[in-house]
Amino acid sequence: MAPYRPRGLELPAHKAVASAAPISTAPAPAVAVLALDQGSGRAARAVVAPGDRVRVGTRIAVTTGEATTPVHAPVAGRVLAIETRPMPSGDGPCVLIENDGSDDREREARPLAWAGLEPIALAAALGDAGVAGYGGAAFPAATKLAAARRHEAHHLVLNGAECEPWICCDDALMRTRAHDVVLGAQVLMHAMGAARCTVAIEDDKPEAMAALQAAVEAARDARIAIAGVSACYPAGAERTLLEAVTGIEVPHGAWPPESGLLCHNVGTAAAAAAVVRGEPVTSRIVTVTGSGVARPGNFEARLGTPVSTLVEACGGYTDRPLRLIAGGSMMGRALATDEVPVTLALNCVLVATADDLVERGPEHACIRCGDCADVCPPRLLPQQLLLGVIANDPETLERHGLADCIECGCCDYVCPSAIPLTARFRTARAEARVRESARRRADDLRERHARHVKRLDAASEAERRAFETARDHARGQGG
Repeated sequence: MAPYRPRGLELPAHKAVASAAPISTAPAPAVAVLALDQGSGRAARAVVAPGDRVRVGTRIAVTTGEATTPVHAPVAGRVLAIETRPMPSGDGPCVLIENDGSDDREREARPLAWAGLEPIALAAALGDAGVAGYGGAAFPAATKLAAARRHEAHHLVLNGAECEPWICCDDALMRTRAHDVVLGAQVLMHAMGAARCTVAIEDDKPEAMAALQAAVEAARDARIAIAGVSACYPAGAERTLLEAVTGIEVPHGAWPPESGLLCHNVGTAAAAAAVVRGEPVTSRIVTVTGSGVARPGNFEARLGTPVSTLVEACGGYTDRPLRLIAGGSMMGRALATDEVPVTLALNCVLVATADDLVERGPEHACIRCGDCADVCPPRLLPQQLLLGVIANDPETLERHGLADCIECGCCDYVCPSAIPLTARFRTARAEARVRESARRRADDLRERHARHVKRLDAASEAERRAFETARDHARGQGG
């Protein structure tokens, strides 16, 4: 088999300054703003009301389906309100908790005897504690673990290939808390029934690789291996990483568990380790970086902490920042305010000045150079997708694989015509999801109507037979 050669870009990392300092603890917020949607796109349901007193670890929101995650209070205090606030991905409902500074806990930490639990029970415990994807999607871990068990996936891949420029929270985690990552790997393997685990790390992170190798050796678990992958953006994209590590290409339209694989972020593994030690998910590590802050670094921040608090912990703003970005420079989204709170999906805050951003000229017509296709990680043809977007042609978009676009921004980066391809594909994907939702609803209504008609026909047939039986009986008695 030919060696796997990833497509993508070799980009300046911009990580040295932020990763040089140890992980710091961010100040607890005076008011924690807890998003009911922690980043998966679906909101949990609040189970507290204004005026209620909560403690650290109190469950304040419960799941409403497979794509939602329970939320636990990161501070002790009084619930001020449940209202809509700005979030990294748009406005959403939030629970506001006024911190009383006591840090009273809901209960003392109780380590979980996880090795003796059935996989289903262990996965449920992780889900109840709020473990979700730390890589940016915040998808509930329990749902992915259930899919892995259902398809008998045998190989867990932990994603430590932190490929996007500026972001280094996973690197800091692996260098300083490698034992947590290894323990979390063991927990996740048990919860899904996996026989092996590979921790994938980009080859430009030698300290992280050495720390994890030492942690694996200390654990004496031969099922866990460390694999280096090329430091090429976006090496950390799920399907790209799985193919690079295992040689298995996940088919279009399929989940990795259907190919025997499950991918979790190393931060998710560390969160699973904290849960089995008795702590629900109430915080995450966030990189705060860019030329717009005085002292970039990585911070252990409680969920609900405003970005402004993290900036203050970095020594404040330097010059007037040109842009505040949630995430890195390639896939991040601009923030309208620094009062946006930390969520499970927020791995980086980039306070960018003009020196940090690539200037793009005015947009021109596509010259069909093919550069975008050469770098596209999912091997799509962005120029053909662009034609489908311009023509508003869903069939063309589907035929050319719009659903497989990972919105990485590689095509934008190399386009000589400065066409905002990713933004247009993101909009088209959102429109496709709306159409698909409408189609499913129409199909559901059609099926419900068909079942209703079938019930009416059955009832009518029963009445006809009853009438004929009664008529025949009456004739028999009359004869």
